[in-house]
Amino acid sequence: MVQLGNSWDALLEDEFSKEYYQMLRRKLYYEYQTQTIYPDMYHLFEALKLTAYEDVRVVILGQDPYIGPNQAHGLAFSVQRGAAIPPSLVNIYKELQSQLGCSTPSHGNLEGWAKQGVLLLNATLSVREGLSNSHATLGWQIFTDRVVELLAQREEPMVFLLWGRNAQRKAGFVGPPHLVLQSAHPSPLSASRGFFGNGHFIKTNEFLEKEYGKGIDWQIYE
Repeated sequence: MVQLGNSWDALLEDEFSKEYYQMLRRKLYYEYQTQTIYPDMYHLFEALKLTAYEDVRVVILGQDPYIGPNQAHGLAFSVQRGAAIPPSLVNIYKELQSQLGCSTPSHGNLEGWAKQGVLLLNATLSVREGLSNSHATLGWQIFTDRVVELLAQREEPMVFLLWGRNAQRKAGFVGPPHLVLQSAHPSPLSASRGFFGNGHFIKTNEFLEKEYGKGIDWQIYE
């Protein structure tokens, strides 16, 4: 049984016992035995482990993990220290600099955000090496739909940042009192079509400061 070590354990206990998840688990066991899968099995649920349910202030939805070695570690858009900063994250850093004057760090590890209440959740939590979307039909989407649904049920407001069509598919789960901000994905293929200049980091902090008296420190430190 999965142990997350925080309030997600009780909230997702029923989910982990459902037939679709048991089937997903069996498929994953085979995949890890026969293929190179990212992230390693110990980091599949890192986003939930680092950001407990009651601590979530912002949800950033990604698609699936990075497909190269030493990149994915269970947080959407984030890479392990020592890995090259991926193009989408380069664009996120550019937008942070433009909006908030954040300096660009030498690494792409976003754990500092997660520890402040930014849930960095991929819609699919695993992937085969070199094959984007290779685990998109295993059942992860059902699981992450439930995570988003549980968050949307919370009375304490939070911000959902939905960048790109894949993330925006989950918008239907979310309504007041939460703030939903949507734009193009930060990928180089689409960033110039609405991600750059979207103002999401400023709008997020304005909302959080009004609700909680404090926003997110978006600066990534060395």
